[in-house]
Amino acid sequence: MARLAVSDRIVTVFGGSGFLGRHVVGALAERGWRIRVAVRRPELASYLRVLGAVGQINEVQANLRHMGSIRAALDGADAAVNLVGIAYERGRQRFAEVHVAGARRVAEAAAAAGATAMVHVSALGAEADAPSAYARSKAAGERAVHAAFPDAVIVRPSLVFGPEDQLFNRFAAMARLSPAMPLVCGASRFQPVFCDDAAKAVALALEGRAAPGTVYEIGGPEIRTMEEIVRYTLAVTGRRRLVVPVPTFLARLVGRIGQLLPTPPLTADQVAQLAVDNLVSSAATGAGRTLDGLGIRATAIEVVVPSYLYQYRRTGQFDPSVPAEIDAPGNYPVP
Repeated sequence: MARLAVSDRIVTVFGGSGFLGRHVVGALAERGWRIRVAVRRPELASYLRVLGAVGQINEVQANLRHMGSIRAALDGADAAVNLVGIAYERGRQRFAEVHVAGARRVAEAAAAAGATAMVHVSALGAEADAPSAYARSKAAGERAVHAAFPDAVIVRPSLVFGPEDQLFNRFAAMARLSPAMPLVCGASRFQPVFCDDAAKAVALALEGRAAPGTVYEIGGPEIRTMEEIVRYTLAVTGRRRLVVPVPTFLARLVGRIGQLLPTPPLTADQVAQLAVDNLVSSAATGAGRTLDGLGIRATAIEVVVPSYLYQYRRTGQFDPSVPAEIDAPGNYPVP
């Protein structure tokens, strides 16, 4: 889309330096918003400035534990977006503190600042009775946000993919080093959503295209099992690897051990999360609370994934072992 002129609308984006956050910042910049990227380490987020015009994007310091910093980041803002989340618990970073208390503080501060719109990014599968603590905390965070800011729009994305993702990139990196690919919860089904589609959904919801106070579930156009995702990654990268199913009980045991590491490759809670399907509900589809309901045509993984996984091939985009029909035409950078 053509970039809109910079307006006087100000939005504060909490967690804007993360994977999805940087795409949300870009989408908002294209639509003319003035953006404050609220992060704990502003000096590490200055690269986001190039996504907009001069002076359009600025970093501000904020910590979801400190209400004063949240209020300062929202002072004079017309809208707020909260993308802050953690994949696993470590030290003081606990689900209840980040996903629930932190989300509540942002919503309360946004309401107090007089913001007219708020979007809170949660996760598909967020339910009070979900098997994983992660998903239960996301559901509790949604309730906390709506209690403080009733008109806030909740966006629940499925697994998000894109150039910096921790989905296809993780499997591709593993396949480059390992002779076998462990498969956890291979039959579970997912609807991977392209990061730019998810970012556009947040931007449109912020601008009133979504019904206030509702929950939108966003997923891609295809349903893939975890096994299909792994095998597709191998096909795109031209790697022949043995795919070894790992029993759920064993995966949970490995996850408990992994939790002792500084950066666990897998946790027991993540196994519980992966064990259930992660799909857009029929209720959301019927009510139009989806990408399609926002007027967004979902992007298929085949259109995008080859454009960044080529780097994991033995000879990059020139690898003759990868069938031409797998590649997305015209997506490679010029050598």
